[in-house]
Amino acid sequence: MSPEEMTYLTVLLISIPIGFLFKKGGLRTKKFGGAVAGLLLVLATCQIHALHSLVTILGTWLIINLSPRSCHYLTLGWTFSYLLFFRTVASFGFPDPTPYTNAIQLLLTLKMVSLANEVQEFSQAKKQEVASFTKSPVIGVIPKMPGLVEILCYSYCYVGLMTGPFYRYRTHYDWLNQPDSSAIPSWQPLLSRSKMIPIFGVAFLAVSHFFPLDYVRSDAFYERGLPFRLFYMMPIFFVFRMRFYVAWLCAECACIAAAFGAYPVAAKSRSGGGPTMEYEPLSRPADGEVSSITYDYETIKNIDPHGTDFCVKVKDGMRYWNMTVQWWLAQYIYKSAPVRSYVMRSAWTMLISAYWHGIHPGYYLSFLTIPLCLAAEGAMESGFLKHLSPAGRLYGDWVQWFLKMRAYDYMCMGFVLLTFEDTVRYWSAIYYCIHVGAVAFFLLGKLLGGRRDQGGSPKGKDGAVQNPQRRE
Repeated sequence: MSPEEMTYLTVLLISIPIGFLFKKGGLRTKKFGGAVAGLLLVLATCQIHALHSLVTILGTWLIINLSPRSCHYLTLGWTFSYLLFFRTVASFGFPDPTPYTNAIQLLLTLKMVSLANEVQEFSQAKKQEVASFTKSPVIGVIPKMPGLVEILCYSYCYVGLMTGPFYRYRTHYDWLNQPDSSAIPSWQPLLSRSKMIPIFGVAFLAVSHFFPLDYVRSDAFYERGLPFRLFYMMPIFFVFRMRFYVAWLCAECACIAAAFGAYPVAAKSRSGGGPTMEYEPLSRPADGEVSSITYDYETIKNIDPHGTDFCVKVKDGMRYWNMTVQWWLAQYIYKSAPVRSYVMRSAWTMLISAYWHGIHPGYYLSFLTIPLCLAAEGAMESGFLKHLSPAGRLYGDWVQWFLKMRAYDYMCMGFVLLTFEDTVRYWSAIYYCIHVGAVAFFLLGKLLGGRRDQGGSPKGKDGAVQNPQRRE
């Protein structure tokens, strides 16, 4: 385990007992205490580079005050432009930021874009109220315009500051204004969520010891046979998953300890986005008994290890991984993509995601392989898989799961090797098998689908071929 990983783990573990202290505090304790704790963490890990986050925040505050009704895209342009400066700051004669500064800046960028969108929704709701002379509650809309102090407290709140999960300003506001957070359960959800952390941690340490990433960069690795080179990407992706499972589960536990992101089950909260339905908030009647409302922490759920490992499709694998960031990408990037087709929208989203992660070529090579896999998956689904019998589909799902995992193994290599040379060297050493396979499956799926269309298979209203043997 590297010193950087030890720092992250230490911060996460300390955040859990601190969370229980903040859970007992009132609005001011949470608001200012949480921000002070986060700011101290920023100063300790970033030093002078903490100015990057401050500049980003002040720029966003200025935009939303000058143009609250159209601040979303302006803030998106501002924060993503500043990310480019942040990545290339050394070329302007400034010192390179610390890795911790990079992590904080990434999450802050998501927060500022989301905040601007929330302010814009608030402004539009107010305008609609004036026009209709009625006030109708809108789920998730902030109750008032945040000032600079509120934005700073949201931005520097210690919860999720360095590792996530991402959360909206409204989620932070609801945490501050919980009527009785001491009555919201924390211990049982925390124990349930943390039970697999030791197993994932031991697996990470053991496998990373026997299968180091640096070996892939050595000449000795490429003297090994093709089966070994193909196999090696599997433990690399395994280590990659275990590292983030531990980090994100610990981060979720820190949220749960503070009752951060807790909403009634009836709210049907989504990861990152929060409640999607009206709900009854927790209240304590005059007799002192707490109303029987079941709470969950879906809003801050960032990882589903079982879903990640055992889902069948590539597109489902993305939904179970870094879930709060996936919500952000779907909400603010995918929905506003300049193209309409699913694959091209996904390509646009993956391009923005790669840019958000950094400027290393490996990010772009990996993320932009995903749309190709999605296209192949869609072609095989419509041309072959959906026409199988239930028994045939079961076998097909297992094959598809195996190929999905190998695709993610392959793409992970670009994500961890980072450079163009190292990524292409490895991919070429295994003959670009996933790229070639994806193209082959795409063509095969289109060919099979075309033959079924020519054969006069019955079609539904949307033009899709219907399978009389399976209920869709």
